[in-house]
Amino acid sequence: MGWLQRLFGLEKPQDAQVNPDPTTVSQNNGEDIPLERVGLNGEYDQSGLAKRVALAFDENPEFDNINNLWVAQTGSTVVLKGSVPSQEILDQLVNIASGVSGATDVTTDEVSVG
Repeated sequence: MGWLQRLFGLEKPQDAQVNPDPTTVSQNNGEDIPLERVGLNGEYDQSGLAKRVALAFDENPEFDNINNLWVAQTGSTVVLKGSVPSQEILDQLVNIASGVSGATDVTTDEVSVG
């Protein structure tokens, strides 16, 4: 089961993007959507950043067997909670999450290693 399915109950949408083009992100009323609120298909989504991080994790099969880690967000900060098998894997996940557009920080205070 992928990250999007496990965390949000979603199948990967056909046109889903980890890093949408910020020049094309706007609501129907013409106002720009903050990058941390951009959903998988460019729509407004309160948890858009967390969902796009989950999508980024789904794109790397090395992380398919990690089932005890959750992704959330507080504003533009990605919050990882749970456990991972090693510090190396946690570092890789943090690196991927940091590269998702709209992420300004990644916190791992609630992640145990080992």
